Amino acid sequence: MKRFMSRLLALVMVMSIALVGCSSPGGLTGNYREDTLTVINTLKTAMTMPADSPDRVAVQGEARKLMNDFAARYRRETSLTKLNSFTTMRTAVNSLAGHYSSYPNRPVPQKMVDRLTTEFNQVETFLKRGN
Repeated sequence: MKRFMSRLLALVMVMSIALVGCSSPGGLTGNYREDTLTVINTLKTAMTMPADSPDRVAVQGEARKLMNDFAARYRRETSLTKLNSFTTMRTAVNSLAGHYSSYPNRPVPQKMVDRLTTEFNQVETFLKRGN
């Protein structure tokens, strides 16, 4: 009986790990287009948050997590690396992630906000074209 219970427990643990491992990171759906638009909307909100907003730290933390999840999910997709939307998005995400890493307590400078907004608009245009 003890042997049976230990095997049953081992099976349950393996199944739990397998199910958790198959879930999508950070709530990303696995649909590149939808995930990219979700990340863009979150990053636009995080970038334009006023410095004195009480939710700024939480929103920036969510944005950082979403950027990491996005990069982790799509960086090895060879079919995406040739898309203009992906390369532009990767450039924008890397720029914003660099700012958050170097200056976590400072708001995003307006010059960077303007550049990233332009890049995000380009990504949205590319996605509409299927590129």
